[in-house]
Amino acid sequence: MEKPSYLKNPEEIKLFNELRKKVNMRVEAIPENRDIYIQIKAILLPVIYFGLYFLAVFNGNVPWIYISGFVLMGITLVLIYLNLIHEAAHNNIYKSKRMNWLILHIFDFIGANSYIWKKRHISSHHAYPNVDGWDTDIEQSGPILIVPGEQAKGIQKYQHKFFFFVYPLYLFNWMFIRDFRDFFDKNRVIIKTQGAIPVSEKIKMISYKVFYFTYQIILPVLLFKVSVGLALGAWALQIITASIFALFVLLPLHPIPDNAFPKLDKDNNLPFSWVRHQLEVTNDLAENNWFVRNVLGNFNFHVAHHLFPNYSYVYYNEITEEIEKFAKEHGLAYKRFPLLNALSKHRDLLKQNATNAYYILEE
Repeated sequence: MEKPSYLKNPEEIKLFNELRKKVNMRVEAIPENRDIYIQIKAILLPVIYFGLYFLAVFNGNVPWIYISGFVLMGITLVLIYLNLIHEAAHNNIYKSKRMNWLILHIFDFIGANSYIWKKRHISSHHAYPNVDGWDTDIEQSGPILIVPGEQAKGIQKYQHKFFFFVYPLYLFNWMFIRDFRDFFDKNRVIIKTQGAIPVSEKIKMISYKVFYFTYQIILPVLLFKVSVGLALGAWALQIITASIFALFVLLPLHPIPDNAFPKLDKDNNLPFSWVRHQLEVTNDLAENNWFVRNVLGNFNFHVAHHLFPNYSYVYYNEITEEIEKFAKEHGLAYKRFPLLNALSKHRDLLKQNATNAYYILEE
């Protein structure tokens, strides 16, 4: 498929080059090597995740310890994604691409697939955020409707009333359905836009999935005498916890009524320049504290990530200051909302689209 083209606006290109120079100078003036904090987490978080696993399985005869261990694994899973997987995909943790590649493959051991996720995130979501047919995060599928466009059908007309029952199943869908469809369904956006997937990657995907479900569910039953019901229930609680936590962080950053869902014209052109597009489709969150910066990977500063993905999140505070001044000086969109307000806006989008759309947010 022919890739969409951004509007060529020489003035905005010039402005963004000026902003980039200011950002580069601002980051280079920071004396400390902040990336060391992510490199420490690259060791600490996987150790915590698998440490919780062994704490749980070696206490399989104490249900509350087993369940608590798996629930905390669900929280740690999301922290691994926010702090490590996301940054490794952009080669932002180490200078060595191979080291980043190794960190990215932690994803394969905790239920997802590193190959297809990087394709989705870099080649699809970052390339064309909020663009129907190109951004896999808003790919059509299922009962929840995100992008304005088509008439709602059946229960979709009531999505704003039942979505909180569907969203906790987010990672179940990812592990059991989405990864497999993106590998084998030729009608999926990732295959149509990025091309065929190598057979070797398909074999690796299936092998890692088997390994994941073996150590998560089967081994506790066979080796540690955990009951089947407890093993399945604790694992399910892990995934439900991770789903709610992940969406609590991710939903407020793109799919709200204040952000655009730009449409392609008949010649496959987008209405905005690249820099304006990123500002029109992305927003920040108002929360800025130690917990958000150091635990949640500064996801509150998401505009900085889309404009400057080559910098790790530890620099987003300073970068966002430059972006905010830049947008104000040149009359460009820059949006920042409190978390609860942004979550409410997402529900408003579901309600608004319940009569004119047929899409699901998948990431």
